[in-house]
Amino acid sequence: MSVEIVNRSRVKKVSPLRIRRSASLILDALKQRRVCLSIALVGNRAIRTLNARYRAKNTPTDVLSFIAGDTLPSGEKLLGDVVISVEQAAKQAREKNHSLEKELEILLIHGILHLLGYDHERSRRDEWIMQTLERKLLRVLGGRKN
Repeated sequence: MSVEIVNRSRVKKVSPLRIRRSASLILDALKQRRVCLSIALVGNRAIRTLNARYRAKNTPTDVLSFIAGDTLPSGEKLLGDVVISVEQAAKQAREKNHSLEKELEILLIHGILHLLGYDHERSRRDEWIMQTLERKLLRVLGGRKN
C-alpha cells in the first residue's frame, strides 16, 4: 500500500505523517492493501477552484475525491486523489467542538469511501451504509496505538 501526501496548506498544526498513518489504517480496515492513494491538503482557494471546475459549485468545500481506477505496473490499484481543505476542516472542527485532527480523519474517511464507490447522495440506503462505515472507521482510528 502506498499513500502519498502533498501539503499545500498554511495551517501549521497538520501532521502529514499522522494523516498517512490514518489513511493506511483506513485502507487496511477496508481490506484495500494493494492500492495507491494520493492526498492533497490545500486551502479554501484551491478547493474552491476544483469545486467550481469539477462540480460547478463556486464555493469552498471540505473534501473532494477524484477516482483514478487504473492499475500500476506493480499490480497496485491507483485509487485516486482525496483533496481536503484544511481551512474548511478547521472551521468545521470549531463548529463541532472537536479537534482539527479528528475533523481531518472524518474527511479522509469520507473521501476514501467515495473513491471506493460509496455515495451518500444516491439513496437513503446508500447514505446509511456510508455513515455506518464512517462510524466504524472512526472507531478503528480511535483505538490505534501511535
